[in-house]
Amino acid sequence: MNRDQFIIATAIILFVAFLLGWFASWLLHRLSRVTRADMGELERMAQSLHEAEETRDEALSFFEEREQELTHRLSQSEAEMRAAMETLRDLRAENDDLRSYIDRHIRKA
Repeated sequence: MNRDQFIIATAIILFVAFLLGWFASWLLHRLSRVTRADMGELERMAQSLHEAEETRDEALSFFEEREQELTHRLSQSEAEMRAAMETLRDLRAENDDLRSYIDRHIRKA
């Protein structure tokens, strides 16, 4: 094979490789392109996701507010219970004092 034939053979091989690459690129682009229907579906999915995130954020803020309210009510109830227990303790002590006072006066009489 002389020099001219080698150059022509190399040029043909390179041209065929170029054509195969171009065809593969075209085929890949044709098969993987996104249609308008797919874009519409993606838009709807994005909108649904956005709405779901907003709903989640609203629910989280509602639950945080509710938790704060319930915590406040619980602390108030605990304070009222402590006050009632102290009053009950004082009344029991007073009751015991009155019983002992009555017992002492009954024994004297």
